[in-house]
Amino acid sequence: MRKLAYIFTVFFFISCSSDYTPKPRGFFRIDLPEKKYQKSDLNCPFIFEYGEYAEIENREEYCWFDLQFPELKGTLHMSYKLVQSNLEEHINNSHDLAYKHTRVAEGISEHSYQNPKKKLYGIVYNFEGSTATAMQFYLTDSSHHFVRGALYFNTEMNDSITPVSDFLKEDIYHLVDSWEWK
Repeated sequence: MRKLAYIFTVFFFISCSSDYTPKPRGFFRIDLPEKKYQKSDLNCPFIFEYGEYAEIENREEYCWFDLQFPELKGTLHMSYKLVQSNLEEHINNSHDLAYKHTRVAEGISEHSYQNPKKKLYGIVYNFEGSTATAMQFYLTDSSHHFVRGALYFNTEMNDSITPVSDFLKEDIYHLVDSWEWK
């Protein structure tokens, strides 16, 4: 019995060292695809470039579609409207939809986009924090066309999805830069 008490005491002192370092919480490894782009082939008054790893899924409305990123569990919802003396209404609606996320967003930043050569103007909204959307934008030629996009994920937003969100935000900036009205 005395031997057992001695062994227990030795293990007790050996196991109580102060060299313990807590390990950070781990996340799954995310393999992002290589950036390669292709031109859209829609029967719409615009063209743009999007990632080869995305799929276009048409919706019922004219030139409304979803750009699906199946491997990354994200969707860019796109909607198109003709401008008929109602540009201000479309812009205000886009602004209101973006700012509905202020209750949960840690921050929303607006970036104005202007390319007079292409007759392309708009605003890109970036969201920070645990919001349902990571990015939204609208584009217009100020006279005939208006398009709105919103990026959503099919999973809960947290720190582990930040690399995917950043990756898709780069794709959306590329889409906006490559946008052309027909």
